[in-house]
Amino acid sequence: MSTDQPPPGQPPEDDPFLKKPQGGGSPYDSAPPPPPPPPPGGGDPYGGSTPPPPYDPNAYGSGSAYGGDQPLAGMPPLAPSGKRVLARIIDILIVAVVVWLVSLIFGGLRYNTDHMNYGRSLGQSVIAAILYIGYDTLMTVKRNGQTVGKGLFRLRAANLNDGTTPTTQAALVRAAVLWLPAVFCCACVWTAICGGWSFFDRPYKQGLHDKAAKTVVVVVTTP
Repeated sequence: MSTDQPPPGQPPEDDPFLKKPQGGGSPYDSAPPPPPPPPPGGGDPYGGSTPPPPYDPNAYGSGSAYGGDQPLAGMPPLAPSGKRVLARIIDILIVAVVVWLVSLIFGGLRYNTDHMNYGRSLGQSVIAAILYIGYDTLMTVKRNGQTVGKGLFRLRAANLNDGTTPTTQAALVRAAVLWLPAVFCCACVWTAICGGWSFFDRPYKQGLHDKAAKTVVVVVTTP
């Protein structure tokens, strides 16, 4: 039996705590966990591929797939303000004829006093407001965002956030903001301000009624 002892202060050669494992590192290190397997079909590990909606305002860039200075990337171009005005004039004329006919039916009697004349005028304004707002709301909801005038110029109203047809509530708000002040207060002035706002608004070319309802008017690109 060998009685050789290591010099004082030097550990024995077979000390297990000094032996290093092959490949280096500490014998107490554990292997790192394997990476999670990729999801089936690739894409996002939190639910796969989820492309953003085409009308996400947070994703709008400075350009468009349709070219020009359109801010709505991947969407139809915004409607030219001039065409919007022409479409609105057509809609005004259509409803004005109906308002005139209804006023003849319900207001055919002639009044002699100022009080009665005022009542007749107020009644005509109420009829006009109902017809204009009803026309705009129903046509927008039922005809994919198109009134008669917009249809002639291949335009349509759409929700700003996703491009879908405005809901009844949004269409009603849009029509009320446009027509109530015009009918009861200052027809030409308010219509010019509300609709003409789109000539100066950037980047979405919205009228004041569009801003209230969070809508835009775009060009219909499908045949």
